[in-house]
Amino acid sequence: MEENKARASDFLGTYFDRSIVLRIVRGAEVASWVVLAVYGLQLLLSAATLALSNKRGFMQGMGITDLVQQFLFVLEQPFRGIVYFLGLQALAKILLIFMDIEDNTRRGARK
Repeated sequence: MEENKARASDFLGTYFDRSIVLRIVRGAEVASWVVLAVYGLQLLLSAATLALSNKRGFMQGMGITDLVQQFLFVLEQPFRGIVYFLGLQALAKILLIFMDIEDNTRRGARK
């Protein structure tokens, strides 16, 4: 019975394999969380390094612009990580949307 349902829903004219697209979606979702974790750890490490540099006196004699620049260096990388995370999540959702559009179009054409 299940075999007949699978055959009825599969259309030979599709240009993609659903299981492969779902694997790509799952891979993009997992990769996005890994990227977010790595950039989060990098933020913690950079902040700790900045705090230690300040505590050890390596930043003595720096002007306000130098201190602000050092602080911005710490914040720059995590913003890239957020963009990569959002991009990978968007890619995964867009692939699922395209699969839904294709499925709905085929169902509408059958009726």
